[in-house]
Amino acid sequence: MNEPTAASAIFAPGMLAGKVALVTGGGTGLGKATALELARCGAEVTIAGRRAEVLSEAAAEIGALTGGDVGVLECDIREPVDARRVVGEQLERSGRLDVLVNNAGGQFFSPAELIVAKGWRAVWRLNVEGMLNMAEAAYELAFEPATPNHGEPRPGGRIVNITLSPHHGMPGMAHSGAARATVEALTHELAERWVAKDVSVSAIAVGTFDTEVMVKYPASVRAGMSRSVPLQRTGTVAEHAWLVALLASPLGASFSGSTVTLDGARDNWFGPWPPPGLVDESGEVPVEERR
Repeated sequence: MNEPTAASAIFAPGMLAGKVALVTGGGTGLGKATALELARCGAEVTIAGRRAEVLSEAAAEIGALTGGDVGVLECDIREPVDARRVVGEQLERSGRLDVLVNNAGGQFFSPAELIVAKGWRAVWRLNVEGMLNMAEAAYELAFEPATPNHGEPRPGGRIVNITLSPHHGMPGMAHSGAARATVEALTHELAERWVAKDVSVSAIAVGTFDTEVMVKYPASVRAGMSRSVPLQRTGTVAEHAWLVALLASPLGASFSGSTVTLDGARDNWFGPWPPPGLVDESGEVPVEERR
């Protein structure tokens, strides 16, 4: 995120011009990268989270890179009242809300048998209830009441939920796997429920990305991350941000109800890549000789 440019690397200038976006967990990692890309696409962006100092630093960094102002809203999305407050403040500030990115989330590394009820509940409240609190607040306060200008289509809205991949089990994070699966189910449910108001709800299941968050995991876990990805590398924050921007664009309505997996094909495989039994002495996958 050090490139001093106000333009997106892949999208047309002004793709999201006139749109207002709110990104939860926007002070670090994927959330900050998302806020930066949305701003580069022309959106008016606000980042929300619990740590005011972290948010302010991120907003200043994004503003310096894009030349625009980035709003900051301190809140705890786990509390329904606070979720409604932050959406209300966004509406007071900008007069509208077009895109909500439910990026805030988290978990801790632990064998399933050692996760106590309090820890399970903490992960559930942040990842599931926090997402639902924000989505319902955005719909009830911003998207549902929105009225079109004369002769124009209904404004609608975009909600992008961030979940996790792989989907075939998450050793050490069973609590998060259960919570993220629930978010994906709710994504489909909310998309169907709100389609009449032209509100699209989609999700991105992210794999392993190179962010500052990774340093909290055990060294042995970090060392094996790339080896379990067929692409043989972790994702970049820019790749994630590009996909969020796509789902926030007019094309995003076509993805409503869908979960898009962005993980370097990790969801298709479990274990080291290439599989040990498939490589030759050189460590490469042999090529069949053909006549």
